[in-house]
Amino acid sequence: MKHKGSIEINQPLNKVATLFANPENLKEYQDGFVKKELISGKKGEVGAVSKMFYKHGKHKMELVETITKNALPHSFEASYHHKHMDNTMKCNFVALNENKTKYEFEYEYTRINWVIPKLISLLFPSMYRKPAEKWLKQFKEFAERQ
Repeated sequence: MKHKGSIEINQPLNKVATLFANPENLKEYQDGFVKKELISGKKGEVGAVSKMFYKHGKHKMELVETITKNALPHSFEASYHHKHMDNTMKCNFVALNENKTKYEFEYEYTRINWVIPKLISLLFPSMYRKPAEKWLKQFKEFAERQ
């Protein structure tokens, strides 16, 4: 299952990429984000592995992120592992002019091994697309306030 999208942000390319690259900013646009801890490698570099912690009410979730490409300010790719699913993320940043950047994303769920999420992905794929689109809009709002 793959989702693609894009949004235009009224900020220069380098500023958008810098805001995106800083893990401290995740709490500004990803609902429930708590923290990101480096497990191995060098922060932000290809091969770096980090644990990402989220909390929604009483529910806690941990993801393991592995950076597979970091060519910022132009592109960033990573894979994410959770005990019930794996997905990849590809982000591209394109300068439309000196003060406007297009942020393009592609998420692909490569493994879903729990019955309920698998059924949801088949019957209601928008349940996976909507959070990604929400975070994209929230990132735009955050970036434009800076």
